[in-house]
Amino acid sequence: MKKGFFILSLSILALASCSSDDDGAPYVPPVSEAVVEASTGGPNQQNQLYVDLSTSTKTPIARESWDLGFSSGAAFRVAINGSLKMAVKQLNTTNIDEVQTEDASVSVGFSTLASLGYVDNPTGILEGSGAGIGTAIAEIAANDADNKVYLVNLGFKAGTTTPNLGAVATDGDPRGWKKIRITRSGNNYVLQYADLDAITHTTVTISKNAAYHFTFFSLVSGQEVTAQPEKNKWDLNFTTFTNYFPYSGADVTYGYADFITTNVNGGTTAYEVLIADITFEAFTLTSVEESLFITSASDQRVIGSNWRSGGGPSSLPSIRDDRFYVLKDVDGNIYKLRFLALTNDSGERGFPIFEYEILN
Repeated sequence: MKKGFFILSLSILALASCSSDDDGAPYVPPVSEAVVEASTGGPNQQNQLYVDLSTSTKTPIARESWDLGFSSGAAFRVAINGSLKMAVKQLNTTNIDEVQTEDASVSVGFSTLASLGYVDNPTGILEGSGAGIGTAIAEIAANDADNKVYLVNLGFKAGTTTPNLGAVATDGDPRGWKKIRITRSGNNYVLQYADLDAITHTTVTISKNAAYHFTFFSLVSGQEVTAQPEKNKWDLNFTTFTNYFPYSGADVTYGYADFITTNVNGGTTAYEVLIADITFEAFTLTSVEESLFITSASDQRVIGSNWRSGGGPSSLPSIRDDRFYVLKDVDGNIYKLRFLALTNDSGERGFPIFEYEILN
């Protein structure tokens, strides 16, 4: 593919004369066909990129801009930034002002069992009882005494070195450590945080925002940040990612580059199709099998890293051109989608290109 591919939409985006019943906003028909360059910034992959298929909109977010995501749902759940290989461990205290020390075992890698529960479950489903199920931080309890302090490994900055052609350098310098404690006040979260050796702490109140899946917060800047589009305005996230990986008979934690998640909490669903069964060109709306969407309703990793091969010492990574994907967005639009490139013309990672068509 040519470097510098731009979004190409073959749909007419003129406003229709009718309006929505809810708010009087003019109706805009979904994009019917497009080619998208989904750059995450190159081989350091310093950005997460959100893509909305119905509008062919791309939203880049700096991976280092946020640390914690406070769910806007009914449950009080807090996610950590897996794109930076963050990890957390619950401590046996409720006193945020106790001095703590680093724990090298609280990390992402082959030595960290998924069952330890130091990272969020990679399915994207927030609910669970711990031990690798649900969020790594337990649901925030109404009873303050049940909310413990957590040791927080902030993971790694985005890389800055230039790797060999076809490789990635996603991890930069360690970002350090914090300790946090989270309680509730009405329908709000109350976050306490500090450096490990501090005997005082900072407290902030964080409100839920129904327009977004999460309210995001940076422990580094001490500020709320916008780190995702509104909850119904994206379908795909191109990102680095903390996943589970089978190793020596158990699941361990492992960091991926070139990973793609679907908006599982927003209702986006997807499934994979092999061209040995039907080609991309021959696939139509009548080819869609609704039952195959079910898995992705509870797992954001249906595309994941399955769209590419990893490469090796003597070969560059590449797309898998033996498959494509069917995706249904929250509005019920159904698309077929296939990948055209993993790298740019020079062979540099972090420049995927895909095309999609609406099925109608």
